[in-house]
Amino acid sequence: MALKFEVLGRFNRARAAQLTLPHYLCQTPLFMPVGTQGTIKGLTKNQLEEIGCQIILGNTYHLALRPTSELIDELGGLHKFMNWPRALLTDSGGFQMVSLLHLADITEKGVTFQSPVDGKPMLLTPEESIQIQNRIGADIIMALDDVVRTTITGPRIEEAMYRTLRWIDRCIAGIYVSEVWLNVICLGIYAIGGLAGGEDKDSFWRVVAQCTAALPEDKPRYVMGVGYPLDIVVCSALGADMYDCVYPTRTARFGTALVPEGVLKLKHQAMANDIRPIDPMCECMVCKNYTRAYIHCLVTKDAMGSQLLSYHNLYYMMKLSRDLHSSIVEGRFPEFVCKFLQTMFPKGDVPEWVCNAMEVAGIDISSCCREMRFDVDKSSTL
Repeated sequence: MALKFEVLGRFNRARAAQLTLPHYLCQTPLFMPVGTQGTIKGLTKNQLEEIGCQIILGNTYHLALRPTSELIDELGGLHKFMNWPRALLTDSGGFQMVSLLHLADITEKGVTFQSPVDGKPMLLTPEESIQIQNRIGADIIMALDDVVRTTITGPRIEEAMYRTLRWIDRCIAGIYVSEVWLNVICLGIYAIGGLAGGEDKDSFWRVVAQCTAALPEDKPRYVMGVGYPLDIVVCSALGADMYDCVYPTRTARFGTALVPEGVLKLKHQAMANDIRPIDPMCECMVCKNYTRAYIHCLVTKDAMGSQLLSYHNLYYMMKLSRDLHSSIVEGRFPEFVCKFLQTMFPKGDVPEWVCNAMEVAGIDISSCCREMRFDVDKSSTL
């Protein structure tokens, strides 16, 4: 199958597109839930299809450790192994250089991890990362990068940047040369990584804006590790297309639901006698069948509580993706953004960083904001 990216609609920087992958025809902007070891915790593949999930993200490092990429390959690839008919994306293992830094030793050759499973060393090189991802058989594979925290300063940043460029060349050289993988190389999804790691929001949106302004118009742009709904709306306005994060399911396991107004904490005692659904306007199975009081009872005692909240939260994220796509295609994106912000910030206290980002995106949100204070450097880089 020929892989391609076709823009279907635009509003200034924002775009809605169709991404053709071997296993699925995807609509962007889109959010990808994280299934670290080939599963979204608490949800079946039928439920994921039911809520409209298009792509699941798998973790190269963790899948290589257990059950191993060799076993996955022997059993027909990750799609068959987990019985998932739609698209898969595997990360490169690079993020573990930050999340498991205490277990990692980074050199020009690659990164050596101490396995959290058996303590044995595991060398992950750019070539090996690609080979592992080939065996896993994802629709989209990522190049191994030298990842550092966004809050780090000094020469380590420059070292990581140039090493990543060298590693990309090694990753491309290590790709199995077949028609499919040549198409993947030609497709060229551009990832904006290293964000959502503790940097301030003003720096966050400016980096996204600068990257999307410089990247090719005919290629997908993937902002890695971003999962807050507000961040996704802002990044989409700035021209990004794809996102992933553990946030919707991880926050569900802590008893928190995503709602248009922000979040709803189901563990709070105020929920104990509340017979309303999580979100009265939500059409998901959870909101149609269960009350806040029932889920409150579960989240403090039973695993089913986190499962129901994970279902609801991912439904919310899939609907947000669909709404972003349709509003751009139908020419009503500014109205969608204003309604989204008015619901989340009914007092008009939209954060200044959001106001500044929207001005760069060419979207007038003055009706949503109590006070507009712009300090944007309107240079050509934005």
